[in-house]
Amino acid sequence: MRKGASSPCLLFLFFFTLVLLGCPSLGHPNYKDALAKSLLFFQGQRSGRLPAGQQMTWRSNSGLSDGSLAHVDLTGGYYDAGDNVKFNFPMAFSTTMLSWGTLEYGKRMGPQLQNSRAAIRWATDYLIKCATTTPNTLYVGVGDPTADHKCWERPEDMDTVRTVYSVSPRNPGSDVAGETAAALAAASMVFRKVDPKYSRLLLATAKKVMQFAMQYRGAYSDSLGSAVCPFYCSYSGYKDELLWGAAWLWRATNDASYLNFLQSLGANDASDIFSWDNKLAGARVLLSRRALIGNDKRVESFKQQAEDFMCRILPNSPSSSTSYTQGGLMFKLAQSNLQYVTSITFLLSTYAKYMTASKHTFNCGSVRVSSATLRNLAKQQVDYILGENPLKMSYMVGFGANFPKRIHHRGASIPSKASHPEAIGCDSGFQSFFYTSNPNPNILTGAIVGGPNQNDGFPDDRTDYSHSEPATYINAAIVGPLAYLAGSYSS
Repeated sequence: MRKGASSPCLLFLFFFTLVLLGCPSLGHPNYKDALAKSLLFFQGQRSGRLPAGQQMTWRSNSGLSDGSLAHVDLTGGYYDAGDNVKFNFPMAFSTTMLSWGTLEYGKRMGPQLQNSRAAIRWATDYLIKCATTTPNTLYVGVGDPTADHKCWERPEDMDTVRTVYSVSPRNPGSDVAGETAAALAAASMVFRKVDPKYSRLLLATAKKVMQFAMQYRGAYSDSLGSAVCPFYCSYSGYKDELLWGAAWLWRATNDASYLNFLQSLGANDASDIFSWDNKLAGARVLLSRRALIGNDKRVESFKQQAEDFMCRILPNSPSSSTSYTQGGLMFKLAQSNLQYVTSITFLLSTYAKYMTASKHTFNCGSVRVSSATLRNLAKQQVDYILGENPLKMSYMVGFGANFPKRIHHRGASIPSKASHPEAIGCDSGFQSFFYTSNPNPNILTGAIVGGPNQNDGFPDDRTDYSHSEPATYINAAIVGPLAYLAGSYSS
């Protein structure tokens, strides 16, 4: 034996001991692969004319006349989930979360950083059009959702009415405007160094949209009714979006007028959720960055609220209001539960990052909470999604050996234009492609579905949209935690 070499028996004993000790570099999911796929998913949701570098090749151009009913160009952007509608409220939230993840974890993204920027820009190019095309008007959606949901057809064949929806001073939408402003402001920081001109356009537009949100108060659900409800009703009201938008504008501009505004809102309701609808917890964690890293006492109350939120999430906290499945998954609501898991996991990871930078800990009653406490729970949730669960099922399509094959998604469930050039009409898709038990012909790589039920069960049934439908906001929130883990664990 060569000097310095180890015997096979010794090597086996060494690795066996590491496994017993739960060594973090062994036995964990491939986070780098998951990160790459979580971003690739957004290509499958693209609306408009697809670029030359499109990797999700079963998708083709769609929605090329979007905006024409209002005599404007509103092409581009993303379809929100498994349908062919562009709802700006969740799309803007997805954009804000992608941008926040890139700001916090971009240095850990490696080659995926440019893909994250591309995913953000596909949305912001569209959102800029929505905000700047017509004076005193913010376009907030394209496509009649009721008509769309009665059809099962590819976006490429879409022949339902592409109604254009907007808010204005007379029909306000502080919620969707505040979220759009947040998205544009957050993205402006992503592009600040790599594309200063575009960054300035994003920030200038964000300021105008935020001013619109603050000046003309009202919920977009009240202005638009059945065009957005019950699909993306602003159930939590608009005060949380005003807080969220102002927090992002303050971070992007350092203009204290935004701080003064958000302090005057009185948005002090307790929260144990974070989603496209309710932004309170996200705004509080974002503002806590100044308190923890910048030692800014002006936002100390938001830090306290952020920690109250964490105490409502942690399973061993005396004030916890969060259920967990037997397999360890956070369980908030039966419909599309993983959207809450990914969003809350983002906040756990990011507050832990701020705590580490400031050597901070806090208490939930008598329970001491460190950055590792939050980080471990975040990792547990990510690992569950990626296959470490009772079913050994990865809830990310195309990741691992066992993943959902019958997701509730029109484009994925119907043969592509390349394999089936003839149009498939509104009603034609149901019998052949919706109700069939056959796996989808197209793999929407990286899509995270609504997830398992409270008993860790998952039927993989296309008709069960609560569990089998993917959405941009589920994916957008997990990009940051995946980037953190990809940078922390070698694959």
